[in-house]
Amino acid sequence: MVSVATPDVPFLDLGAVNAPYADELKAAAGKVVDSGWYVLGDELDAFEREFARYCGTAHMVGVGNGLDALSLILRAYRERGALAEGDEVIVPANTFIASFLAVTANRLVPVPVEPDDASFNLDPARVEAAIGPRTRAIMAVHLYGRLADMPALAEIARRRGLLLIEDAAQAHGASCHGRRAGSLGDAAAFSFYPGKNLGALGDGGAVATDDEDLATRVRALRNYGSPEKYRHDTQGANSRLDEMQAAMLRVKLRHLDTDNAHRRAVAEAYLAGIRHPAIRLPAAGAPGTHAWHLFVVRSARREALREHLARQGIQTLVHYPVPPHRQPAYASLRNLRLPLTDRLHAEVLSLPMAAVLRDDQVERVVEACMSYPDDP
Repeated sequence: MVSVATPDVPFLDLGAVNAPYADELKAAAGKVVDSGWYVLGDELDAFEREFARYCGTAHMVGVGNGLDALSLILRAYRERGALAEGDEVIVPANTFIASFLAVTANRLVPVPVEPDDASFNLDPARVEAAIGPRTRAIMAVHLYGRLADMPALAEIARRRGLLLIEDAAQAHGASCHGRRAGSLGDAAAFSFYPGKNLGALGDGGAVATDDEDLATRVRALRNYGSPEKYRHDTQGANSRLDEMQAAMLRVKLRHLDTDNAHRRAVAEAYLAGIRHPAIRLPAAGAPGTHAWHLFVVRSARREALREHLARQGIQTLVHYPVPPHRQPAYASLRNLRLPLTDRLHAEVLSLPMAAVLRDDQVERVVEACMSYPDDP
């Protein structure tokens, strides 16, 4: 593990991220405290309406975290009969383990598919090739805040009669042809973990959908399977986005587009300034489309690059060092041949990315990358 005692450019300073909105956040918190109502109240109702409107969906259901959002979507589909135990869900091989966990928690089978080399997201051609007789759904992860190829995946899902689920945990505000993440499939899961583009001051998540029946089922499942107090139609969970976090998110949602614009400016500066043969940059994509949750470069000499940047006062992270099929939790998948995924996880490095990075900090990152020896 590489670290510097006091980095000149931290990877992410959450105190600095929340500082511009501190007065608004404190006022919102005080309002919740004074209300005397802390779970399933007016703040959550208001946030669900506001975030649904922002994403362009008919329904939004606040839940405890992003993993629960994914899990409850699949569980609701199982209750409805659209999924059954043993059915297969195509997932990106190149993703955080939560995508797999939601599938197996519902006694479904994850089918990992290699990514597109340029975007790191699901490759539609490989998805098509992976569809079998038990395939019932495609889970598209918008990795690092870059949208998967949703038009192509939606066409495959429609033609093959499959559900299309978005894992939008990193893609708040990302868009495609004027439509935002969360509105591009049958249902979508969001995470509001503090480091996300739209981050709470604790855990949180939400399910977005235009499907009224699905939203109704998820609302009951998140609250002990109860559509109304003390009536339990199914064996549900306790996964509710609480009033305090909803209030914090309402504040931060008002600033999301501005924050994302700053992230895009940082990404543009990196893309323009870093020109090094040992550092492979992410594809720029269409202007204004990516949420740039992370700015991830590739290097065959990642650890040497990371150590160099640390010596220059630049803090970096690796998202993610070990793919799900190489984790002990999924030992049954360890013999899968996924060479591109394995290579990505050995090469990716996340540079500092935040809505509060100053111009001089961005310049420091660029200069540090450019000073990396060609042959260390």
